[in-house]
Amino acid sequence: MVDFKSVQKSDKEAFDQDMFQKMVAERAYSKAEKRGFKGGHEMEDWLEAESEIKNQYFYWFQNADE
Repeated sequence: MVDFKSVQKSDKEAFDQDMFQKMVAERAYSKAEKRGFKGGHEMEDWLEAESEIKNQYFYWFQNADE
């Protein structure tokens, strides 16, 4: 699991909380859309989307150091 707090501290300027929330919301919406918006998975969609975006940020930060 990615330690997102350490990623944030390593490059605070590159991290934008509002953009992060927007990206998570869009990813969670996409997951719900793929399921036909059937209820009962909202939290699962959000948590999965959040994890995916955190991993994406971590990947971006790693490549920026090279």
